[in-house]
Amino acid sequence: MKQDALIYIAGHKGLVGSAILRTLQKKGYANLIFRTHAELDLTRQADVNRFFATHQPEYVFLAAAYVGGILANLTYRADFIYINLMIQSNVIRAAYANGAKKLLFLGSTCIYPRNAPQPMREDSLLASPLEYTNEPYAIAKIAGINMCESFNLQYGTNYISVMPTNLYGPNDNFSPETSHVIPGMMRKIHLAHCLRRQDWELLRQDLLLRPINGITPETSRQEIIAKLHPYGIRAEHVSLWGTGQPLREFLWSEEMADASVYIMENVNFSDLKPAENEIRNTHINIGTGIETSIREVAEQIKNAVGYEGELYFDPSKPDGTLRKLTDVSKLHALGWRHSIEINEGIKRLYTWYLNQIKTV
Repeated sequence: MKQDALIYIAGHKGLVGSAILRTLQKKGYANLIFRTHAELDLTRQADVNRFFATHQPEYVFLAAAYVGGILANLTYRADFIYINLMIQSNVIRAAYANGAKKLLFLGSTCIYPRNAPQPMREDSLLASPLEYTNEPYAIAKIAGINMCESFNLQYGTNYISVMPTNLYGPNDNFSPETSHVIPGMMRKIHLAHCLRRQDWELLRQDLLLRPINGITPETSRQEIIAKLHPYGIRAEHVSLWGTGQPLREFLWSEEMADASVYIMENVNFSDLKPAENEIRNTHINIGTGIETSIREVAEQIKNAVGYEGELYFDPSKPDGTLRKLTDVSKLHALGWRHSIEINEGIKRLYTWYLNQIKTV
């Protein structure tokens, strides 16, 4: 990409999109365009077509998606498949119709089968059944991969799909109902820490920035305590979903952004074609190749926060896939490796989280 190339970042307010925007700005790309959801609803085909026809972006980072953790995926199954299919279909088609030079589609490693051999290689896609809890989201992302491959094969486009492992970082979603595992646990442990220390000022600042269950500045202390209990948040202990035994791989979101920009600058679809006649599984896993148990991650968050209460795991709640580690050999062969380990990333995230609260 040239420094003056017109680049569109779809989903620039999200975890990955905001990191991609910052990375591009740091690297000197100045001709960047983006829109909030209020300004451009990517599920509306006519609006997306009009936007592309007007602005004619040369490069597209498709980081916009409807995402969430286990609870959200179980509760909003129709939304997860419909919204994601609409977003990616509209953007990919509009990019082709308006002559975009290159597009990067961001998926997820939940595309792989529940019992995929570990670590998961790109060619394990569709080899066996998916994990039920996030199946609608996974199917939408698989459709996006195939759509990119199919447009490349039929129309000669240069669209690349990348499958990030579990991400965390600045601008994450910290809702106790829809968050992913690290921000969800961090928020619960932080609020319990505030209760234990009776730091009501910091607690109210947190709840003012990210309201929970109708809590307002006028809500009494006893009401706040009662409203936090259903989420497993207490001064003396925090209840977390599952057994804590599943193993997960985590990547700092700003490193995901760095990998994404690196691939957009250095990798083309022609570099990913297999030797055989059937062209499939050209997507790229983006991760660390290192796994940690949920229990270990929770303990690291507890240490970063300084919480002195107990952590309880609720085995009546689903664990999700027991192990989900990516094979990142293709990524390494293309010339990119991670550098920020999970313990350092958790410290960085909690520092960012506290700074956000203190600006309220």
